[in-house]
Amino acid sequence: MELWSEIRRRVVTGELSRRQACSEYGLNFRTIRRIVAHHEPPPFRAPQPRAKPVLGAFLPLIHQILDDDCHAPPKQRHSARRIYERLRDEHGYPGCASIVRAAASAYKRSQKEVFVPLLHPPGEAQCDFGRAEVVVAGVRHQAALFVLTLPHSNARFGCLFPRECTETFHAGHARAFAFFGGVATRISYDNSKIAVTKLVGPHERRLTRELLRLQAHFAFSAHFCRVRQAHEKGHVENGVGYVRRNFLVPVPQGDSWDDLNTHLAAACRQEFERTGGGRDRPTVALLAADQAAFLPMPADPFEARRVELVTISSLSLGRFDGNDYSVPTAWAYQTLTATGTIDRVRFSGRGMVVAEHPRCWVKGQVTFEPLHYLALLERKPGALDYARPLAGWHLPGAFAALRRRLEERDPRGGTRQYIRVLRLLEGHDLALPVADADAVRLLLASAADQPAASFDLTGRPPRLAVRVPPPDLAAYGALTSGKGVQP
Repeated sequence: MELWSEIRRRVVTGELSRRQACSEYGLNFRTIRRIVAHHEPPPFRAPQPRAKPVLGAFLPLIHQILDDDCHAPPKQRHSARRIYERLRDEHGYPGCASIVRAAASAYKRSQKEVFVPLLHPPGEAQCDFGRAEVVVAGVRHQAALFVLTLPHSNARFGCLFPRECTETFHAGHARAFAFFGGVATRISYDNSKIAVTKLVGPHERRLTRELLRLQAHFAFSAHFCRVRQAHEKGHVENGVGYVRRNFLVPVPQGDSWDDLNTHLAAACRQEFERTGGGRDRPTVALLAADQAAFLPMPADPFEARRVELVTISSLSLGRFDGNDYSVPTAWAYQTLTATGTIDRVRFSGRGMVVAEHPRCWVKGQVTFEPLHYLALLERKPGALDYARPLAGWHLPGAFAALRRRLEERDPRGGTRQYIRVLRLLEGHDLALPVADADAVRLLLASAADQPAASFDLTGRPPRLAVRVPPPDLAAYGALTSGKGVQP
């Protein structure tokens, strides 16, 4: 523009003729004439598309190949070089590869999807799972990263779990609602099997029982993206990557999952003071509008759990989430209800809990409770030393001494008597229920006391003749009535 202005000023004022301007500035006469005719450079006009005498006949083939690739496996689609080779070998294309490459690139660019900016009212949320590596108690895990975001305020919440499943899906929602101080009015999801059992058309979904239970408790509405249209919840798609890049780098380490989640929640809360995403106010200022639109938190807590019917095997083991847990042998071959939470797995039947174990997240493990097998071992005492459930069961040394004494005194039945002693642990703890020396002294004294012998009145007829008359209840009734006893 500076050169344009200088040439035009000098020619218009008569300082230079047009031919002198051509000579001094090294420009074409037509260019000088255009500069003089226009106050500023005119807008560029794209020329008409040039004819493609060599490639033109092959363009429909290129477009057809690229269209067919939309239905091919993503890792087995045509590269530009492969398209050129097919045109050359199968259709006799005489041109060069660079022209084919440019044509393929131009067609792909023209077919790219264009998106409509979406409106995000206050109170709405988006939810998704991602993956992240963490170290818990010195062991590296591929963790499931639960993220729930609020597009209106750009607030994010994340927490880590050993695996993506129904229990962690529930727990992530409950923790997110507690973190934000309310329940989102509408949450957008993808079509995960945790939430959807069947697709009915492009928009209708049949939901899982556990998602319906979550909805019924918190009263939010659910929205599901179209299949393979993750951009419909693009805020949380980007949010998963943002949380992973900014809060989980370097690879976080902690003594427990709770430690990691405490630090992650603190990092999400610190982000409230940040202004980003094209907004002129920090997240904490916009979050107030979200919180005003939230639904209130329910008064009753929500139990994050998954429930399954389990048939107990002949080894008195019930399988839940790929792991086996023991139950009392009296429940073998029966069907129990297994309830799995984040921390525990319990088995219930006939209205009562029959077994409970810590949750194991490593697949293919077996968790035994030795007490569950003592009733069976009482009938089969010969298996005591080879019973797998009792392997690694550490008891005080007094138990080994007791077993030796019982077996020495009764070689045939001593082992069974020892197992009967062990069965006392089914209802009593190993530790004494006392906390001071006086209580211990009282327990020892009561154990040493002998019951009083029965009285022998033989040879004492006067005492045998003693009779105690029955009480007169009428006198008591008179006293309570206030009339007194008549003399």
